[in-house]
Amino acid sequence: MAIFKGAGVAMVTPMKENEDINFEKIEEYVEFHINNGTDALIICGTTGEPSTQDVDEHMQAVACAVQAAKKRIPIIAGCGSNNTRTSEYTSKTCQKNGADGLLMVTPYYNKATQKGLIEHYTRLAKGVDLPIILYNVPSRTGVNLLPETAVKLAKDCENIVAVKEASGNLSQVAKLAALAQDSGCLDIYSGNDDQVAPIMSLGGLGVISVLGNIAPKYTHDMVMAYLNGDPATCTKMQLDAIDLINALFCEVNPIPVKTAMNLMGMEAGPLRSPLCEMEPANLERLRKALTDFGIKLVK
Repeated sequence: MAIFKGAGVAMVTPMKENEDINFEKIEEYVEFHINNGTDALIICGTTGEPSTQDVDEHMQAVACAVQAAKKRIPIIAGCGSNNTRTSEYTSKTCQKNGADGLLMVTPYYNKATQKGLIEHYTRLAKGVDLPIILYNVPSRTGVNLLPETAVKLAKDCENIVAVKEASGNLSQVAKLAALAQDSGCLDIYSGNDDQVAPIMSLGGLGVISVLGNIAPKYTHDMVMAYLNGDPATCTKMQLDAIDLINALFCEVNPIPVKTAMNLMGMEAGPLRSPLCEMEPANLERLRKALTDFGIKLVK
């Protein structure tokens, strides 16, 4: 059974001005998403800046979201690392703290082989009972999780149930869907906001979205249109949002989306170094895209 169908949101981690995590805002954001139809929340995925958090505060952020959600919405904890032992610790801790699932990015920087990826994920899957979503984003990690590898892992490990596909390669996603369809072993979520409709046309169940941080109801409605048998509406909504989606990725994520939230008065706070404020030209592009989309700005 799928962890969720629809629009999951890769939630930002709000910070105070001193760059401490703002746990009160995490609680506020959880309520915001529940009230606006978000179907799942991913805490401390790439958008949540986990690479600049120490392990303890990473675990505290996940636990805070779990407690705020009170099982009203699935909380999926980002537990990927380039250190298998660290991922073992964080995944077990998140299970203990009540997470509903785990998102595990391919190990970054190490550039593991496909054999190494199989050994890494198999070891992690054996250590927990929670369902696991593999996360393939080669542009950030330097390694590509091949379709054959993902399907083998799903067949060999009962709790590896899905892939967040952010390779940007629709031919690869099609191959993944073809290999997985006979056994039904692997759900697919779009990891790119500009490819929701195409990936759903290949059998995807939804998206793990950045756009959903600022337009959660729109993102939910777009995905549900497809799931409810109206692909034309889903496609139109996808295209209507494309300028905003592109603006949200005109600098490395999560710089633009966190900036957008601050412009909207959502008080996401600062980015942690080495991320920094947007270049002026890109900031103006983002402002224009937000207002053209009908989002009111307060700054």
